[in-house]
Amino acid sequence: MAIVLHSSPLLWARLAALIFSCVAFSVAVHGGNLYHGTGDWCIFCWAFSFAGTLLVILVELFGLQTKAPVSWKNFPITFACYAALLCLSASIIFPLHFLKGTGGSSEIRNYRIVSTVFSCLATIAYMIEVSISKARPGEVVGYMATAPGLLKVCETFVACIIFVFISDPTLYDNHDALRYCMAVYCICFILSAVIIILCIGECTGRLPFSFARFLSGYALLAVVLYLSATIIWPIFKFDPKHGGIKQRPSSCGSVGLCIWDKCMAIAVLTGVNLVLYLADLIYSTRLVFVSA
Repeated sequence: MAIVLHSSPLLWARLAALIFSCVAFSVAVHGGNLYHGTGDWCIFCWAFSFAGTLLVILVELFGLQTKAPVSWKNFPITFACYAALLCLSASIIFPLHFLKGTGGSSEIRNYRIVSTVFSCLATIAYMIEVSISKARPGEVVGYMATAPGLLKVCETFVACIIFVFISDPTLYDNHDALRYCMAVYCICFILSAVIIILCIGECTGRLPFSFARFLSGYALLAVVLYLSATIIWPIFKFDPKHGGIKQRPSSCGSVGLCIWDKCMAIAVLTGVNLVLYLADLIYSTRLVFVSA
């Protein structure tokens, strides 16, 4: 089997991401003395990114793109975008939990600093890979390399973070309006995930309707749903007239996230996803007009 090696900025970006993510989790496992479930999440982010990037490099190295069970126009950039977001989250969470206000030996702290630095470098490398791989004007590429495709990745990632904060049923199970917000998060996440899977699996051409028009219609629906959730969630969580708490309770303290903090995080992330879906709607509508 012939080995195909073409030196390019994209290859160097992938190799850099591979090395940086490998160093990040190797150093953390070796001497970081991680004791919290948060550490497991960070290790997963780095190890998952490393394994996926290694797979992509090996497939292209041995010229197996045509034999891969996924669309190679969509898979690498989709994975790189997720890896960038995962490493970015680890670059924020890891120092907050394992560097800020922690004591311990200087050796352990040095290991943690090294992991944080290489996590940031991996994030930059993945962002460069996405920037190189994304569609340019006039290029014929897969949907996931376009702005709406990359926005779908961001939308699902933000929704996953919302699910982490809203995992406690007590946050949404005491009022129908809050259950509606939870339904909005689930419906939009599922539909966006299905779109990504259809693109990676190259199944969009088998649909009995226009995929471009479906994307535009779904983006409009998602904007309406998230707009309503952006209004409803703060009303029923922070307005005293509807049983909410306007100011952060003193019982929350200064360590960790209390229920009020989680509600505020969900409100902010709902607004972030609204902006993402709005941008998605604008780009998807443009795609419909261009294809027409």
